[in-house]
Amino acid sequence: MVDVAAKPATHRRARARAVIVMPAAVMRHFENGDIQSKKGSVFQTAVIAGIMGAKKTGELIPLCHPLGLDNCDVRIHVNDRQEVVIDCIAAITAKTGIEMEALTGATVAALTIYDMCKAMSHDIVIKDIMLMEKTGGKSDFSRAE
Repeated sequence: MVDVAAKPATHRRARARAVIVMPAAVMRHFENGDIQSKKGSVFQTAVIAGIMGAKKTGELIPLCHPLGLDNCDVRIHVNDRQEVVIDCIAAITAKTGIEMEALTGATVAALTIYDMCKAMSHDIVIKDIMLMEKTGGKSDFSRAE
């Protein structure tokens, strides 16, 4: 692990995104802002899974500092190309960044959506897992939408 003992604690926020290309066979089950599967409400379950994944990042990624989150929010919507877009926003006041937690949250939410929809079709593609923005620490970062 990197020694962060001498660094000052600052407010840090990161937003990561995962995009899922969904086939028509799955999107036929999209109604009222969610996909319904035999396992239940897909997006609602993915939100919980994403938050749980973000909280466990330090256990999953070798040498990643274990962090308690001050906040974690997972938002899911369908864009105009019929892709499912997941944004995970994580925040903390700490000596080290929160990007890995946001990236893990978005990824676990995407994997949960795949798991819950695979009975409808295996032609699901998880793509474009990326950091969209981060603030706090040594430098800020922002990717164009």
